[in-house]
Amino acid sequence: MSHNVAILLCTYQGGQYLPEQLDSFGTQSHAAWTVWVSDDGSKDNTHEVLESYQRAWGPDRLFVRTGPRKGFAANFMSLVCREEIAADYYAMSDQDDIWHPDKLERAVQWLKTVPQDVPALYCTRTELVDEGKEKLGYSPLFVRPPSFGNALVQNVAGGNTMVFNNAARELLKSAGPDVKVAAHDWWVYIVVAGCGGKVFYDPNPSLLYRQHAQNLIGANTGMRARLERIRKLFQGHLKLWTDQHVVAMGPIISSLSPDNLVTFKRFTSSRQRSLIPRVFGIWRSGIYRQTPLGNLGLLIAAILNRI
Repeated sequence: MSHNVAILLCTYQGGQYLPEQLDSFGTQSHAAWTVWVSDDGSKDNTHEVLESYQRAWGPDRLFVRTGPRKGFAANFMSLVCREEIAADYYAMSDQDDIWHPDKLERAVQWLKTVPQDVPALYCTRTELVDEGKEKLGYSPLFVRPPSFGNALVQNVAGGNTMVFNNAARELLKSAGPDVKVAAHDWWVYIVVAGCGGKVFYDPNPSLLYRQHAQNLIGANTGMRARLERIRKLFQGHLKLWTDQHVVAMGPIISSLSPDNLVTFKRFTSSRQRSLIPRVFGIWRSGIYRQTPLGNLGLLIAAILNRI
């Protein structure tokens, strides 16, 4: 049986790099895929590029819809929740990457090992390149296990690497397309990890992640980027993002696993307390980041009430 993958591709002013991304879909060793595009109002040649690939691939391979024009996270969540899209698995895609030929095959191989009624999320490390595809290195290699305790305070993988099953998608649909969250990929990690799902972080990169001036979110690699993240932590960015996530969790609280519900309640209630109970409660909740420096930042943020 060939498992069909719906590739969820969001575009905005992406015509320059879009052909290379679409070509990389065409070279996939797992050939059972369709592309669903949500365009957020491109004024460049994006639509011309998409129309040329529609003609080349035939009418049943690539479908284009109009995005909500509320930013990249809202655009992705609108695609995830579109009722007319049906597949076995769903792969999110940026417009300017280049997928390795075995990207979908590796994802499907792992996803097939998870029972269909269990939410499952596959994600990977990325290979970083510049605008001309010169290699820059890799995204951070995370070694601590993915979990809800980690997801509450950190995202481990880019959405451009993520592939998930229908059980995961149903959870995301129940939370709705209009969730106000920092980033769509972080939200997917929180939901799947929290609701008794399985998350697999593959240390082998699955794509070339293009770094350029137009990147909305960079690769978060290197000491400078890590220090910048910690600076944002102290400025209160994490506190704002956590507030958004707590509100967004409302419709799916009942789907959290018992252990994760305890973690969530302990974490959220501790955030409201005075210094000593707050720091002790947050630490006792079981949250963690992937590096010692990140966890030191979390401790200081808890002390400063920036979490």
